[in-house]
Amino acid sequence: MTRPTVSVVIPTRSRPQYLEVALASIAPQATRAGAEVLVVDDAGDTRAARELAARFGARYAPHAHPRGLNAARNTGVERSGGELVVFVDDDVRAAESWLEALAGAAERYPDVDVFTGPIRARLEGRGRPRSCGREQPPITSLDLGPADTPTALAWGANMAIRRGALERVGAFDVSIEHGGDEQEWQERLASANGSPSTTSGAMYVAAAEIEHRRAGADARLPALSRVAHTRGRAARRFDARRGIAPPIGAELITLARCAGHVVRRRCPAGLTMVAHSAGRVREAARERLARAPATRGDSARAGRAAPGGDSAQGATAADDFLSGESGTVAGVDALRRELLDAGIDAIEIASGRRARLARAARSAPPRRRVLVLGVQRPEHASLARAARVELARSRHEVEFATRPADGAGKFENVNRLLAEYPLEGREWLLIVDDDVQLPRGFLDRFVFLCERFDLRLAQPAHRLASHAAWRHTRRQLGSVVRVAGMVEIGPVTALHRDTVAILTPFPDTRMGWGLDAHWAALAREHGWRCGVVDSVAIRHRAGAVAAGYSREGAIEEARELLSRRPYLAAAHARATLERHRRW
Repeated sequence: MTRPTVSVVIPTRSRPQYLEVALASIAPQATRAGAEVLVVDDAGDTRAARELAARFGARYAPHAHPRGLNAARNTGVERSGGELVVFVDDDVRAAESWLEALAGAAERYPDVDVFTGPIRARLEGRGRPRSCGREQPPITSLDLGPADTPTALAWGANMAIRRGALERVGAFDVSIEHGGDEQEWQERLASANGSPSTTSGAMYVAAAEIEHRRAGADARLPALSRVAHTRGRAARRFDARRGIAPPIGAELITLARCAGHVVRRRCPAGLTMVAHSAGRVREAARERLARAPATRGDSARAGRAAPGGDSAQGATAADDFLSGESGTVAGVDALRRELLDAGIDAIEIASGRRARLARAARSAPPRRRVLVLGVQRPEHASLARAARVELARSRHEVEFATRPADGAGKFENVNRLLAEYPLEGREWLLIVDDDVQLPRGFLDRFVFLCERFDLRLAQPAHRLASHAAWRHTRRQLGSVVRVAGMVEIGPVTALHRDTVAILTPFPDTRMGWGLDAHWAALAREHGWRCGVVDSVAIRHRAGAVAAGYSREGAIEEARELLSRRPYLAAAHARATLERHRRW
């Protein structure tokens, strides 16, 4: 077999110091081998990464917004042409023989589709944690000895795949991040090849060695522990996806053993194992919460629906635009959710994440003009006043317009407001109910994340203790933004100016049920990204969903609305298409 042509794909995101070392070690080898090098920038078009790519003779392919590691790998496959696609992380240093060894192995082993090589974990600089020697650094590593040998899997820090296999098996799954991202693809390859589902039949190439680096603050215990925690959560999610996740009791026992190791061996480096195990426990607890049955104040959830169909009274099985639950929070469950909310708040504050987001939102995007519309009822005057004060704190230019209900529906009144206050010259329209509690610094952070992730329809997530009819709109631990099939019509909804001409005037509905399903269909048709912003969760306080009107009437109105318009069924509307844990 002749030696295949080679493309090297380097996904990167906001780490120019690492990328420079990687390119310095890879570019000369690529030149000698006649290989192309492609830098895929998942941070957007950044000057530093673009200049580095040009300096080392690499091609540069930025994403418009962060989409995740597997999306960057897919972009690399789409925009490269080599018969062998070599993937590395941006924090590697390749040995001089690395690329030659991989290309040679692809020639020697024509029946193998996936190749890898030694991955040496390397911590650089001062402040590295002291270890008792019984644990490895919490960085992906691989050492199968001095000879080529078959192996079950290749890891993405050092992984080469034949283009024919990529075309046969399909793209990497963009919904997986931080753990299992490359493994899931290789398991699909194994299935396609008729192999055991746990092995892709990769080849370990002993001469294809790279160093997997951490330097400076990244090599110190706090950063290593944060990464280990994130990877622990991802590993648990991936195990749950495959149906092999152990019960939470087993995860707690592992956590206790890891903590015991740190104490018994006086091993600071062992805290990374504690962090990884704690991440698994945290994710297991989240899974349990998601599976928990509704409180007595809630309607029955899916699988326990009230007789006659959907949990919303008056619905039938054909009403596929409904969420399947009321979302009302009350009783002991409300207290439990309050405690969980407090815990998430404490984690965000203690980790510095909330402060970092606030700093980022102080300078980006440029100052925007935002129109805020709402319908105000006398009984909610104090809540509405507090929300207005919070919105007015924004560095953006905010204009408010409200009107009393006067017996008309919400969107009937919003249409009247839009006739008086057109959106022309403004970037965002915010429709805000009068019974929500907004977090401090809400609008600056919300607009920053909406534009950072190119959202066109967006809503802040609900706090866990908030009334929320759609489960996917409640905040999720560790998530910044989730791109979903739909956003709700309230209690806080943001419409980018690109969408307003198509969405307005709004249908003259009194309750508005079903309108979000119609918006979701229009979003799919026009390529708009819909997003739930977890990092600025709000609380819907005043009353249960549909407390002020007839559920049966709302459902009947929605049936009539959607009988004449396209809409996205609930199963697709609530799906998470992308999850972003960093900005």
